[in-house]
Amino acid sequence: DFVQEDEPLGEVETDKTGVPVLSPYTGVIVELLVEDGATVKAHQPLMKIDVSAKGDAPAKKAPASEKPPPAAEPPKEPAKPAEAAQSSSSGPIPTTPPPPPPVPKEPMSSYPTSSVKVTPFEGSTSQGGARTETRTKITRIRQKTAQRLKESQNTCAALTTFQECDMSNLMEWRKTYKDQFEKKHGVKLGMMSPFIKAAAFALKNQPAVNAVIDGNEIVYRDYVDISVAVAAPKGLVVPVIRNVETLSYAEVEKAILEYGEKAKKNMLAIEDMEGGTFSISNGGVFGSLFGTPIINQPQSAILGIHTIKKRPVVVNDQIVIRPIMILALTYDHRLIDGREAVTFLMDIKRAIEDPRVMLLDV
Repeated sequence: DFVQEDEPLGEVETDKTGVPVLSPYTGVIVELLVEDGATVKAHQPLMKIDVSAKGDAPAKKAPASEKPPPAAEPPKEPAKPAEAAQSSSSGPIPTTPPPPPPVPKEPMSSYPTSSVKVTPFEGSTSQGGARTETRTKITRIRQKTAQRLKESQNTCAALTTFQECDMSNLMEWRKTYKDQFEKKHGVKLGMMSPFIKAAAFALKNQPAVNAVIDGNEIVYRDYVDISVAVAAPKGLVVPVIRNVETLSYAEVEKAILEYGEKAKKNMLAIEDMEGGTFSISNGGVFGSLFGTPIINQPQSAILGIHTIKKRPVVVNDQIVIRPIMILALTYDHRLIDGREAVTFLMDIKRAIEDPRVMLLDV
């Protein structure tokens, strides 16, 4: 094939993402040095490119002296039974029939037909519908994700705590300022940036949730790098937004948008997913009511946010209808005590229900 410089030639799957392989030259691929699905190392040659060839690769023409290919022979008629018997056996065809089998001296055992029960096959094709199966190879990302999730379950003393969150104020001020926000910053004001900023606020108040166990030591971090779970075409990826405590809402939204576009195009780099001190999983975009997210090791906790449902709640001794979201925090009980986990989740609840607590740092 003729390829242009920087044209995608294929993809190398790593444990975290798929890295596109771009052509370093313009030319014709003359030889493939590795097979599809093979494991390769860094700096290993993948193919040979003839850079002297320019333009489209010319189609190969047969030389004038070359004879045309012979015409296909007509199919042979199937052999007759007698001929087939002669061809398959070297002996003569018998002329007398074989002797009949011996007649049994005792009567054969029999069962009444009423005692025979016939169980119909539930998946019978007579009921209609296709019964096909398709097998596909598990991607490297899916294999690594499954391994990491199972390791997390086996290693962490995972416990999940829940909290209801009234979304009325957040939805109101988002509705009020979303047009001005988009006009000034060139990006829409979504629901993720308030939760990311609220998580950074709560992590500063509860440093243990932002810490990690390293052997026999606990490592406390004074920075907040939040991993945001994103559904990519080839599986779950978790890019990291770094130093969230120093970013504005607009900067967080721009980072989310950039990572989302990269994930759709399968262009996330390994560096985009390295590190992270805390994770947020948004199952609400798919309609999840609530769930128990799995900790993304070596982190110590993960926040699950879910869909918003109108529910009757009591406010000032009055039953009112409010948009409610269930928040879920799964944490490693080896490091984080219940008091710290519940306080952390309450800090997020307070920051979402009244963002002024973040402004005043109370």
